[in-house]
Amino acid sequence: MAAYIIRRAFGAVVLLLIVSAVTFAIYFLVPRLAGQTMDQLAAQYVGKDANAGAIAAVKKNLGFDQPLYEQYWHFIKQIFVGATYKFGPDASVCNAPCFGYSFKNHVEVWPQLTERIPVTFSLAIGAAVIWLISGVAIGVVSALKRGSFMDRFFMAIALAGVSLPIFFTGMLGQGLFTVQWPIWNGVHYVNFTDNPADWAWNLLIPWCSLAFLYSALYARLTRAGMLETMGEDYIRTARAKGLRERTVIGRHGLRAALTPIVTIFGMDFGLLIGGAVITEQVFSFPGLGFYAVDGVRNNDLPVVMGVTLVAAFFIVLCNLLVDLVYAAIDPRVRLS
Repeated sequence: MAAYIIRRAFGAVVLLLIVSAVTFAIYFLVPRLAGQTMDQLAAQYVGKDANAGAIAAVKKNLGFDQPLYEQYWHFIKQIFVGATYKFGPDASVCNAPCFGYSFKNHVEVWPQLTERIPVTFSLAIGAAVIWLISGVAIGVVSALKRGSFMDRFFMAIALAGVSLPIFFTGMLGQGLFTVQWPIWNGVHYVNFTDNPADWAWNLLIPWCSLAFLYSALYARLTRAGMLETMGEDYIRTARAKGLRERTVIGRHGLRAALTPIVTIFGMDFGLLIGGAVITEQVFSFPGLGFYAVDGVRNNDLPVVMGVTLVAAFFIVLCNLLVDLVYAAIDPRVRLS
């Protein structure tokens, strides 16, 4: 087990380096290949009305006058040791971990990310619990009641959930429960440490809106997996041994059907932690996705790169955890 974890952790580090290199190339190499000069690249970091002095300062701070490989080395190095950006007689220090410096807002990117990670994580963890429990439960019931009215009703709802985009269900939920039936006095984010009850209450509509999309997909996947596993020989053997139907379904049928669910859950949860972009925009939650969109609108490339690296880290981490969970839920999987 320890050797496997070490190998997977090493592979995760290598993958993060590859992601960082690709991200760096997209924002620094591709524009050069497209014909942009170093001054034009530097001007993107300081805005359209930047003067020559500001452009020259950014050009020097980002090392545009250096070879590309040196720029990438400094980009990786500053994450661990920090960096200092000089603007004439003034200097701005970006403490480690330094995920970039927004020259438009003159703030470090990492503190902005740490302020927004709890918002995105709160949105993702609550929605994930709802969609995982409801989706798997609906899928199991539909598989056991195959062809019945209940099965068709649940699958019709699942089809609607997959088809309806989150910006529609989110705005519909706000319109119904804050305007038509004013149960909520607006939806806004409250810190968990300030008031846990208000935190959960204000996140309920975003949780349900986001979970409606994912639970529909999980219900269909669980139903398909259960229909396949419940027809296997070992299920008939378990019943022939006199095991209770609850044990046959839960320990033997559902356990084998959970492998694809765990796989897609790791991907979905990792992507959401990296930023639930549409949901955060609909509800105006100041999370990572909202921050990334704001960076794109303002052409603030350090912000976009910082969010990209953080999102990649969570996706890789969730995939590593999924590999470890496989051995616990499926005895056919061995970590070797």
